[in-house]
This record gives sequence, structure tokens and C-alpha cells, in this order.
Amino acid sequence: MIDRIKYNVIFTLAFLLIFPAISSAIHLKVVWVYDGDTVKASGQEIEIKVRLAGIDAPETPGRKRQPGQPFSDASKKFLAGLVLNKNVEIKGYGLGPNNRIIGEIFVDGKNVNHEMVKAGLAEVYQGKSPRDLDLKPYRRLETEARDASRSIWSQGNKYTSPRAWRRLQKGLKPISRLLFLLPSGSQPK
Repeated sequence: MIDRIKYNVIFTLAFLLIFPAISSAIHLKVVWVYDGDTVKASGQEIEIKVRLAGIDAPETPGRKRQPGQPFSDASKKFLAGLVLNKNVEIKGYGLGPNNRIIGEIFVDGKNVNHEMVKAGLAEVYQGKSPRDLDLKPYRRLETEARDASRSIWSQGNKYTSPRAWRRLQKGLKPISRLLFLLPSGSQPK
């Protein structure tokens, strides 16, 4: 009987998070903040990892005692201040890598993802975003934060995006530098 109840709860949660356009968001409590763009939320006898949609925050130190990016601690602390131990609303956009829900998080109607970008503690995600996610407000907020030199943007030309940082930590060249290695005339437009 209990297994059947858990199955129904998990199925309902998955349905609500994968098909947000035809359903309402789910309400859970954030119980852990991993970094500036990933949290753990629980409630209704389930626990899920949520990757904040549309943003990419500075990378925290890696497992091999690699250094973290500048502002990674500030980003994590700011996100924790917004959501930790609070009841939140999660609008899901599907399942991403590592079985994390890709979602927007709201506290008292305020979009937390937007707040991270506005504070200059995350940039707009440079990879593939969910098709139903409107990135226009994210880009506008990033431009405002950059123009005001908030947090990550205070580094000026020394700033490295989280995506490029991850590539560097893996010993790969950042994508922007790879473009210069392409034969002339073959660079993407």
C-alpha cells in the first residue's frame, strides 16, 4: 500500500514538473543548497535535486581540491539566503543531466533565478535551454548587472564564464578560444 502511494506521488510530481504548461507548479521546501544554481527540495514524501533553469553560477571547488571560481561562495550563500529552509514553488521544465529537475524557483511570487542574475551572481546559461523558458528577462537582467559591474561582472576582462571554467578544469580549451582555431571563413555566425 505504501509503495503504491509513493508511486502515485512520484508519478504526479514527475507529471507536474515535466508538463508545466498544462499543470500547476509543485510546492516543496528547500533543504540543501549545493551551489549557486542547484538545490535539494523535499516534501510530500519525496526529495528532488533542482538545477535552476536559465542560469549558470560560478563553480564551487571541485572534489580534487581544485579552486572554486571567484564569487562561487557568495553565489551559494546568496541563493541559500533566498531559499534555504523555505517553502518554494518549482516550475519544472523537464529532467536534465544527473537526473536533476530543470526549473524556476519562486519564493513569495519572486523568481529566484532572476534574482541570482540581477545580483550578478549568475550569468544566463550558455547551453541549450528548455524551449518554453523565456530567456529575454534573464538577458535583460544580465545586461543590467554587467553594466553596473555587480559581483562576477566586477572582474571585467578577467571574468571567465562557468562553462569555460568547467572546460578549463577538465583540461579542455574554452569554446570561445576554440573558435579562433577554426580555419578562416568557417567560424559560426
